[in-house]
Amino acid sequence: MTRAISLHDVSKAYARGIRVVDRLSLDIAPGEFLVLLGPSGCGKSTVLRMIAGLEDIDEGRLFLDGEYGNDLPPSDRDMAMVFQNFALYPSMTSRDNIGFPLRIEAPGADPAPRVDATARMLGIEDLLDRFPAQLSGGERQRVAMGRAIARHPSAFLMDEPLSNLDAKLRNHLRAEISQLTRELGVTTVYVTHDQSEAMSLGDRVAVLRGGVLQQVGTPRTVYSLPSNVFVAAFIGTPRINLLRGLVRAPLDGAMTISLGKQFLRLPEPLSLDHQLLRVQQGREVIVGLRSEAVRIAKPAAARPGEVVLTGLVEHLEFQGHEVLVHFDTGSRPAVVPELEAPRPRPGRPARRRRRDGTVLDRLREKAGALRAGPVVTPDRPDPAVPAPASFEPRVPGDLVVRTTPDIRLRYGMQVPLLVDLAHLFVFDQNGERICPNPARLPDLEE
Repeated sequence: MTRAISLHDVSKAYARGIRVVDRLSLDIAPGEFLVLLGPSGCGKSTVLRMIAGLEDIDEGRLFLDGEYGNDLPPSDRDMAMVFQNFALYPSMTSRDNIGFPLRIEAPGADPAPRVDATARMLGIEDLLDRFPAQLSGGERQRVAMGRAIARHPSAFLMDEPLSNLDAKLRNHLRAEISQLTRELGVTTVYVTHDQSEAMSLGDRVAVLRGGVLQQVGTPRTVYSLPSNVFVAAFIGTPRINLLRGLVRAPLDGAMTISLGKQFLRLPEPLSLDHQLLRVQQGREVIVGLRSEAVRIAKPAAARPGEVVLTGLVEHLEFQGHEVLVHFDTGSRPAVVPELEAPRPRPGRPARRRRRDGTVLDRLREKAGALRAGPVVTPDRPDPAVPAPASFEPRVPGDLVVRTTPDIRLRYGMQVPLLVDLAHLFVFDQNGERICPNPARLPDLEE
């Protein structure tokens, strides 16, 4: 049996009333593999622990198969959790660790058949008589997964189970987890900060920022149609190029987006998406270009919908199968503060005691400030805020382009670039996507 999980306006606060999860609503279908993705401290593990019953829900409601589950004890939720640190009993063998929850659930039953079947499924039959200290990190994680699988739960809850493993083993176990969960058909909620794990494992991905759900959708959707600049920057390798732009839309001329020393000329006739940019006339926007949206080619090779830029080579990253080229185009970069540690958060006022207003007013003000934090800032440190000792300058260049290793480039070379405007993202000053727009515009009569 698998389980449907629904969260309705769920919130959780710890010390000083700071909400680590803020009014989160999410529906997880039976048998679905959902990934909670976000940077450290965004509340994703707290959401998982509230589903498991290890954390109380301060506000909102949890439904399990349509039944109210806020007050249901963890033992009655029929869920199995896999932790980041394995959480194996050091004095028990692998066999005893896997069979321990079975002995708790049914003290008189023999757990051996289910333990052996689980071990065969995971390929760890030869590890059953070893203690955790005699196992490698990958073997311990397989035993921890076996302990969860042997219970035949209605849902798996996995809290960054692969983060303590080396890259090669992590990729191998990622494939095993994907195969096992599909074979078992059990609802799985998987927490990670690694977007490559999220994209390869999840049926859907839910992106969190500061305890607030930013977007939920298939991996293809959150990559190709990010709802805001935070999602666009968090999903994708290499990270999307974010540039400050200014929309110029004269009535008697071509529409352009100025990037500083250069500009993007939008081809005519304007597409519907580009026509709707006219309302941004004279406003500063954030332009997003993924590395595959730009190619190195002469202007004569431009295809319909491609416009020309010029870049100065500042840095080359050889990846074997490809090269990442960092260009200086004279543009003004923008960054997402949460992704630029140890950069200090700009605009954060010094903490001070307030004596005016009621307690409720102060709480409302604090909650509003937390939810309305800046999404993007210019790519330069605030002169009023001293940079920490660990601050390092960003990699040179404002535009990263993916290309094949057979193209010969060198530092300082000036190169023509073609930008495919069909893959152009434009975000407003608050970081919300304004181009491309939703596929269907609302009817004025609705």
